[in-house]
Amino acid sequence: MTVRIQREDFDVNAEIARLTQARAGIGAVATFTGICRDDGIVAMTLEHYPGMAEAEIARHVEEAEKRWPLLGVTVIHRYGRLTPGENIVLVVTASSHREAAFAAAEFLMDYLKTLAPFWKKEERTGGAGWVEARQIDAAAADRWTEGGGRREAAE
Repeated sequence: MTVRIQREDFDVNAEIARLTQARAGIGAVATFTGICRDDGIVAMTLEHYPGMAEAEIARHVEEAEKRWPLLGVTVIHRYGRLTPGENIVLVVTASSHREAAFAAAEFLMDYLKTLAPFWKKEERTGGAGWVEARQIDAAAADRWTEGGGRREAAE
C-alpha cells in the first residue's frame, strides 16, 4: 500500500510501474486520475490536516484490501493551489482480475470524494468560496455501506 499527500505533481505511468513491478499474479490494474476542471474555475486550493489525512486514507485502503483480493494499491492526493488541467488525485488498484480492481478503485474514489479530510476552495472569475459537499457524491459513497448496496466484487 502506498498513500501519499503531496504538493508536487505525479506521473501516472511511473506510479503504475512502481506498483506492478516484481509482483506476481497481477492480471488487472485499474486507475483513476482526477483532474482540475476548466468549467469557469480559475484555480482551486486544497487543504488537509497533515497526518490525519494520510491515516484516514490508509484506513480506507485497508478496508478495500479486506473487501477485494488486491495485490497492490496506490493513492496519491495533491494539495495546494491547482489550476485547470492539473492532476489532483490518483488511485491505482491491482488484482488478479479486473472486477476486483475496478470495484476497489471506485470504492476508494467514492470515499476520497465524500469523506476524506480535505477542504476545497474554488476561485472563479466572480469570486472565491469553499465547496460544499454534494448529495450525489454522498449517495455514491452510501452504496458501499452496510445495507447500501455493493459490498464485494465476485472473483
